[in-house]
Amino acid sequence: MPNAPVFSLPRLDRLADRLVADVAAGAIAGADLLVGGTDGDIWRRTVGFRDSIAGIALEPDALWRIYSMTKVVVSVATLVLAEHGVLRLDQPVADFIPAFGRLGVLDPEGRVAPAQTAPTVQDLLRHTAGIAYGYLGDGPARRAYEADGLLAEDLDNEAFAARIARLPLEHAPGTVWHYSHATDVLGRVLEVAGGADLQGILDATLLGPLGLADTRFWIPAALAARVAQPLPQAPGQRPAFHDPTEPRRSQRGNGGLVSSTADYARFLRMLLAGGVLDGVRILAPASVRLMTSDHLGTAIAKGAYYPPGPGYGFGLGVAVRLAAGKAPVPGNVGDWFWSGVGGTYFWVDPIAGFFALLMMQTSSAAQRQHYRTLARAMVYAALDVD
Repeated sequence: MPNAPVFSLPRLDRLADRLVADVAAGAIAGADLLVGGTDGDIWRRTVGFRDSIAGIALEPDALWRIYSMTKVVVSVATLVLAEHGVLRLDQPVADFIPAFGRLGVLDPEGRVAPAQTAPTVQDLLRHTAGIAYGYLGDGPARRAYEADGLLAEDLDNEAFAARIARLPLEHAPGTVWHYSHATDVLGRVLEVAGGADLQGILDATLLGPLGLADTRFWIPAALAARVAQPLPQAPGQRPAFHDPTEPRRSQRGNGGLVSSTADYARFLRMLLAGGVLDGVRILAPASVRLMTSDHLGTAIAKGAYYPPGPGYGFGLGVAVRLAAGKAPVPGNVGDWFWSGVGGTYFWVDPIAGFFALLMMQTSSAAQRQHYRTLARAMVYAALDVD
């Protein structure tokens, strides 16, 4: 374990000052940024509004729609079940969802042929199962999802997995990294393997043991006053921020959770510490290392849309830094990150011994990228300086 990181707090305050100025300029509604280590929080600032229209200040206990940061939670739960012998990472998905034994894959002429390889649990974790994403690109599989209408329906995980298995794969399993609905399917695998709905699996494997009571697919109406809201959205802006108090069948592993800064920080702190927090072990260190190692190598191609970016490979649910250079942000080889389409973002740097967590809600892709890069640059600018 590295020595505790040493930050210049006045330099970190520059980042808070920038966020305060952006709130005042009307660029963002509010933000919560936390830098932490294995021993607790190092620095935190909560600025702006929970609801800018009503003029309600943002409080530290706000609830955030974390979208794709849900994937990381589901990935960790998968590794917990693997440690308990409930599933194997090399196990075919069809062992849990039989329809995945009868998949078809599109050929270059657009014809559907039987898939010659079967996707595994590892393929779901690393987005190499051949599945597409209904919100990205214009490939034939995505168009098939749109025509089927499954994304417009409130389906439970059993129904969603059955529907998507009937539709063609974009790629042969195990050949291409393609951002996808794989973690939605993985959620159903966990339900079958663990004998409960996905919320129940997450509660049993890590949320309950870690005391993460705010991390839910659905929250009661009494908690609505804690939900952080974006600035007013123009018609058609994505994501269309959902109301987490509305009951839904779906417990989507790809992006359905809400969480608090404190909850997600405890989750990251556990992983930074090698799988343990406050004497409660969630994962063995070997499982954390496996999760945060590259699983693509050179044999697996990368799709045209590759959000890990230059200098990064992909592990089991997270992007993993492979080179000191290439990426346009500071960091160390072995750091890992992920983000949510609603504006949330984190990274963990095991070499430097810290993690950083940014919570905000925005529909602007340019704005999301801006604050991720800005936060990285300004946090590292405060590390190990006189």
